[in-house]
Amino acid sequence: MSITIRDVAKQLNLSITTVSRALDGYKDVSEETRQRVIQVAKEMGYAPSRSARQLRRQRTDTIGYIMPTSQPRFADPFFSEFIAGLGDEASVQNFDLLITLAPPNQEAERVAYQRWIQGRRVDGIVLSRMRQDDWRVHYLHKSKFPFATFGRTNNSIEFPYIGVDGAYGMRRLMMHLVEQGHQRIAFVSAASDLSLQTDRFSGYQEGLAEAGLIFEERFVAEGNLTRDGGYLAAKKLLALHSPPTAIIGANDLTAIGILRAARELGISVGSDLAVAGFDGIEDTEHTVPPLTTLNQPVYDCARRLVRMLTALINNEVLEEPHVLLVPDLIIRDSTLR
Repeated sequence: MSITIRDVAKQLNLSITTVSRALDGYKDVSEETRQRVIQVAKEMGYAPSRSARQLRRQRTDTIGYIMPTSQPRFADPFFSEFIAGLGDEASVQNFDLLITLAPPNQEAERVAYQRWIQGRRVDGIVLSRMRQDDWRVHYLHKSKFPFATFGRTNNSIEFPYIGVDGAYGMRRLMMHLVEQGHQRIAFVSAASDLSLQTDRFSGYQEGLAEAGLIFEERFVAEGNLTRDGGYLAAKKLLALHSPPTAIIGANDLTAIGILRAARELGISVGSDLAVAGFDGIEDTEHTVPPLTTLNQPVYDCARRLVRMLTALINNEVLEEPHVLLVPDLIIRDSTLR
């Protein structure tokens, strides 16, 4: 016969309510009593019903992540690494992770968030690929729903985030390229509404100014954070009269697409053309040649976001609600002459 909570309460000479609240982590039960209840329950082989606990606490013990993409992107190393961090830390915090995808800034995305929030499918949400004026932030804030983000926005709303100073990183990368003798430096951008685009493009422009170089519109080509986008943009840039001698991709996948375009055109990357990216995905170590990149700790940031979010769900005060990290410049053969 299975052990019940009544058996545990009887063994401890405590009420069923006290045992239940101790196992659920309520703060009106002392830590000493809680530990004693947990120990006896473990020794007796009692496992509380997860669904019953969720019903009592009006919680799902689940956090959510809606990937902002119009097509499956689990093969994208950024998302793969980010999701791995979310999942690993959710497990540590005794939460489940619910994932779906939705095309950004489309009705399907709005419906997905409304379904999760109004249906209480999750207790909190992690956001990424932040936009300058992000409707998701407005909606979640208005709904008083816990959320934490990877990246910042121009919203006036206060919310917890972990950001990466892309502008600073790009200035360092520009300095490196100038030191290598480059003066015609191009940039393959992301969508203009993304915060990362504004941040990284500002660093690119500031880097030009600091080096005494004139900004030229012709050296900016729009990409979409994919290999194909980088490839097509690079083909246009390299077909220019007096083409760039260095091209920076808004992310690593863009830069990998640039490498492909250079290879097809018979251009030697490193000696004839410098190529660099941003993210620090593992693939950059194995490209030919290895790719210079600005590394941001995606996996660690995802884990830290989960800790921030679960603290919010548990009504705990965040000691550091706003975190801004500096990316590491990793110099490899793709920018070395």
